[in-house]
Amino acid sequence: MVEAARKLFAGPVGFLKSAPALKFLPDPIVPEVAVAGRSNVGKSSLLNALTNRNGLARTSNTPGRTQELNFFDVGTPPVLRLVDMPGYGFAKAPKDMVKQWRFLVNDFLRGRQALKRALVLIDSRHGIKDVDREILEMLDRAAVSYRIVLTKADKVKATELADVVARTEIEARKRPAAHPGILATSSEGGMGIADLRAAVLEAIG
Repeated sequence: MVEAARKLFAGPVGFLKSAPALKFLPDPIVPEVAVAGRSNVGKSSLLNALTNRNGLARTSNTPGRTQELNFFDVGTPPVLRLVDMPGYGFAKAPKDMVKQWRFLVNDFLRGRQALKRALVLIDSRHGIKDVDREILEMLDRAAVSYRIVLTKADKVKATELADVVARTEIEARKRPAAHPGILATSSEGGMGIADLRAAVLEAIG
């Protein structure tokens, strides 16, 4: 699975379209894996590392800029689509923007049959926060299978990482739609990226 995933992501990966509302969604013709995370969790960097491309997902110093669902085709013809979901938990966003985000994401999660799994990114340095639990509950309610992926694992000591993995596993086991396995990754060092690619491929299989 790791080698098959490496080959897949070494091939063509390209931006398909952005959808600011459900009516702009692409036709659900291939399986989709969505990526969710707080605005400053390192989502763009992880997407770039996952696809082995520097500029696929825009990395921004202004968290929460992406307020659309961004679709990326993997393979030609596409084998799967990655869906970059708008970051959540942005403190400075206006309330109506947060409300709009909630409607868009909730409606997408509940009604998208092609969506096979969501990857929920959690910062290794902080673990699961209340703002993360909101999205986990949203996924549980929508009955969308999801897997928790720890980011920035190179920023914490090995003992601290083991602790946060253990705590996250305990929480995941209590949630109906959560995959029990936790992945620890680092965009900078490449740690866990091969396993993450394999997890994406496994999710659509």
